[in-house]
Amino acid sequence: MAKPPLSMTPTGWFQVAWSDEIAVGAVHRMKYFGQEMIAWRADSGQLTVMNAYCEHLGAHLGFGGSVVGEVLQCPFHGWQWNQQGRNVCIPYEDRPNRGRRITTYPVVERNSSVYIWHDIDGREPFFDAPDVFASFEDGSSEADYYPQQRLFEQGHEMHPQYVLENGVDFAHFKYVHGTPINPIFTRHDFDEPVSYVDFTITFEGDDGQRIEDVSSGVEAINGGLGIAVTKSWGMIDNRTISAITPVDDCTSDVRFMVYIGRTPGKETERAAARAEEFGLEVIRQFRQDIHIWAHQRYSDPPALAQSEYQGFTAIRQWALQFYPDGKGGSAAALKAAEAR
Repeated sequence: MAKPPLSMTPTGWFQVAWSDEIAVGAVHRMKYFGQEMIAWRADSGQLTVMNAYCEHLGAHLGFGGSVVGEVLQCPFHGWQWNQQGRNVCIPYEDRPNRGRRITTYPVVERNSSVYIWHDIDGREPFFDAPDVFASFEDGSSEADYYPQQRLFEQGHEMHPQYVLENGVDFAHFKYVHGTPINPIFTRHDFDEPVSYVDFTITFEGDDGQRIEDVSSGVEAINGGLGIAVTKSWGMIDNRTISAITPVDDCTSDVRFMVYIGRTPGKETERAAARAEEFGLEVIRQFRQDIHIWAHQRYSDPPALAQSEYQGFTAIRQWALQFYPDGKGGSAAALKAAEAR
């Protein structure tokens, strides 16, 4: 993939694990944004994500580090670090080293996932990570759905913004996913860091039908560049969560989750099996997108058709706020292309 002219250190909430990967007392290793990181869960259940190296002599705390109550103990010399990354005990000294601190990250656990707030300028979170149920304000909960089905693929040469731009790309549905007609977008709301995109779509019928006769669609909520949640209506009830997290200057990890709704009074083994099959089909369709994104060149300015300008201009302008230099994508170039 041609390296995109987009920063791989954007600001926002990004998934680094699933909650059930980190049991009480566990230390979980990972690498994101070019940093070796660990996540550990204290006896109280509190989860901490921090950079991986002990500030004493640089031992990697993910290789032999141990949870002791509410602190993490280094395997090298027994130094203990609290949930704020501060040294609270040197076992062979009378007092801790109060001058050194391991970088920690704001953490939320939502959607059965672990999200960290990443901002290279050290700012506090200025928007919330969306919830695949509560954010749609329809009274739904995880209990209304079959267990979450997951996809996890590592090391793809792709940028999180590619995935978000898919949300305004009406033309790809017919050619990538085989929809009989192009969907129609009914909402583009990019006024805040959390944005909203709704569209009418069908996967059934033929190309002779009219979009006005379609009674199904998707509502999407984008929590910055890192998380998108969707709700489908008028078709098999499903919710999805996509989370793309940069690993280094070229690659990202991809996580995708789907929930299929239960039908009250029809909780049979056959219904559960069909729900699993449909979930796998949703994941298959997402893999179709990944195959494109992972080999894509970021086109700036893109050669857009007239009907595409509004959506792509809006989302690329919206995305600028998440880049350290405010220049993550050239919206000016996009507008110049439109003028031509």
